[in-house]
Amino acid sequence: MPVTWWQCEPRRLKRDQEEVRQRFPDLEWQNEGAGGWIGHLPRWPFARPEPPGLVKAIGERGLLVAVVYGHAYPMVPPAIFPDDPQPPLIARTDQRWHVMGDGSLCLLQDDATWTGRDSVVELLLKAAGWRVEFELMRRGLIGAMTIDGIVDDDQLDHLLGQPEAGESNTTAGTDARLSDGA
Repeated sequence: MPVTWWQCEPRRLKRDQEEVRQRFPDLEWQNEGAGGWIGHLPRWPFARPEPPGLVKAIGERGLLVAVVYGHAYPMVPPAIFPDDPQPPLIARTDQRWHVMGDGSLCLLQDDATWTGRDSVVELLLKAAGWRVEFELMRRGLIGAMTIDGIVDDDQLDHLLGQPEAGESNTTAGTDARLSDGA
């Protein structure tokens, strides 16, 4: 019988379960394979106030995800797959969307960013922010997702109240060009 990572790292499993349940109570632990989490992330789990227009932009619920651990966890971060909404297939070939070829989210700038001591909560926060940026991309208000994400950066918050690019409000198009570096 194969040994799972949590049999080798029971304290890490306990830590992950405590941290995730505290921050993301709608996620449910899954014992299949190497384990993972399934459920909705909060719409806005960040320290700053929720921007006006967020509910209109993304709806009442946050991103529905499947967090899939591998047997090399915690040395290798888990993969986070967005289920609702799902990015279009073309996004897997366009780095502006921060989606990997297998459909999981690209949440780290490079492999060395994850040390094995990091909290999975950090990745879940980035995934919640990805949902917001996904909507801004889909609406044409930004040309690419930000490099560091929006967890601690409010530079895109004002765009959430804007109409889709091409609608009557010309400020939205201007803001989209500015955030894309144009």
